[in-house]
Amino acid sequence: MEYENDDKYKAIDKYVKEKLSENRYMHSINVMNRALEFAKQYGANEQDAIYAGLIHDVAKEVPKNQRVLLAEELGIELDEIEKEATALIHAKIGAYIAKNTFGLNDEICDAIRTHTTGCANMTLLQKIIYLADFTSEDRSFDGAKEVYEMAKKNLDEALLYALKISIIDVMNEGGFVHPDGVAAYNYLLLNKRKKGE
Repeated sequence: MEYENDDKYKAIDKYVKEKLSENRYMHSINVMNRALEFAKQYGANEQDAIYAGLIHDVAKEVPKNQRVLLAEELGIELDEIEKEATALIHAKIGAYIAKNTFGLNDEICDAIRTHTTGCANMTLLQKIIYLADFTSEDRSFDGAKEVYEMAKKNLDEALLYALKISIIDVMNEGGFVHPDGVAAYNYLLLNKRKKGE
């Protein structure tokens, strides 16, 4: 594919491959491919979708006991939920790396930052990366395939359902639900009700 000849793509790919296990790297490739599929369908910037999908989990394998410290060292602000549910921190560290190591634009960095929680009033790219991660080919949890089929028809409907699944799963596990996820869900539901759907 033409993007594989892009120097920035090559640099990001090399960096991601060095930072992640083979399984996590393959997940990143799957997310990138799904993001490109959605970008083509919905008219998003394809290069932005490729970069965001590839690098979205670059910090996923930072050891649990180092996540808060690394974020503080990088000057990344964390809320109380992130300090407790440290798995969320990889999204903010990933956005930092995207911006400061590769000079990726703010829209890409925002999509990386919100790929785990979502947020209110998400951009098209944010929706694409959230759903590409949720529905990537390697995902086998309940709802992943159903959300993928929904996303091919309506991103907002798919996103609303994916957020619902995620929030319920976290609650069932006794975990913290990040306010950004609740805000994303409520924003989409309010818009749906306003449209009378």
